[in-house]
Amino acid sequence: MDFRLMGLDSHPVLHSLMDLSDETSSDKASHNAPTWCYVRDAKAMAATPADVKEYPNSYLFVIDMPGLKSGDIKVQVEDDNVLVISGERKREEEKEGVKYLRMERRIGKFMRKFVLPENANTDAVSAVCQDGVLTVSVEKLSPPQPKKPRTIEVKIA
Repeated sequence: MDFRLMGLDSHPVLHSLMDLSDETSSDKASHNAPTWCYVRDAKAMAATPADVKEYPNSYLFVIDMPGLKSGDIKVQVEDDNVLVISGERKREEEKEGVKYLRMERRIGKFMRKFVLPENANTDAVSAVCQDGVLTVSVEKLSPPQPKKPRTIEVKIA
C-alpha cells in the first residue's frame, strides 16, 4: 500500500515502520526489530484518524467508517482501561471484464486503541454507527463523595 496517496508520506515513524516491514526474512536474527504483527497494527492505527471529545458526563470518540456495516466493526474494552476499535474493510468482489483505473479507498484491517482516564466507566460504553460515522460514548464515573467528619465521643476513665 502506498501511503503517499493518503498524505502520510511525511510521517517519520511510518517511514521507519515501512522500512522494517520491507526487510527480508534473513534479518530475523535481530531481536530489536519489531514483529510483523506490531508493524501491521501500527500501520492500521496510523491510517485510522479519530476525534476525541470530553463532555461533563462522558467521553466521545468519533471515527469515520464509510461503507462499513455494524458487523464489520468491533468495539472492546481491554485491561479495564483501554478502548479498542477495530475491524476490516473488504474489497468488493470483482466482476469479469472490469479493471481498476485508480484504487484510492483503503481496504484491510483498521484499529485504534485509546487509554481511558481513571474516571471512565467502562461498564457504560455504547457505540452507534450512523451515516458512516462511528460514535463511541464512554460515561464518566461520578466523583467520589467527600466523607463527612464523624464525631467520636471521649469517655472519661
